[in-house]
Amino acid sequence: MKTPCHDATSSRLTTRVAVDSVAFTLIEVMLAMAMFFAAVFAVLALVSTSLRNARALQSDRVDASALAAFLTVSNRLEEGLFSGDFGDLFPDYQFDYEVIPITNGLTRVDMLVRARQPRGSGVSTLSLLLYHGQSGVQSPMSSPTLPVRR
Repeated sequence: MKTPCHDATSSRLTTRVAVDSVAFTLIEVMLAMAMFFAAVFAVLALVSTSLRNARALQSDRVDASALAAFLTVSNRLEEGLFSGDFGDLFPDYQFDYEVIPITNGLTRVDMLVRARQPRGSGVSTLSLLLYHGQSGVQSPMSSPTLPVRR
């Protein structure tokens, strides 16, 4: 703001500029930019971690738990060694499992799932103990017993 003033030493009129602070200082701008970039990098790190976790959940590698789920739901266990593949569900994998009766309806199932083409660590193993009561696997040496009525 310009205001006229009278100088005592001279008779001429001079103008003096009033200095008002209407702009940001350099330190204020730098602090604002630092806070903005810290927030942006925090959001980018969160998005990156979320994408990595989503990719890990979508892996096409199958493990023996898929076979274990099928065997426990199907309720069809016969003593012996069996092998097969997963069909169209997982065409690049095959499985082997062995059913071993232990005692009175308790069976042990040892499973192995592997890739058809050897490409690194494509092997997964799992061993389960399953109890099927009277409908369990019968060993050839044991004879089935009938329940006693009282």
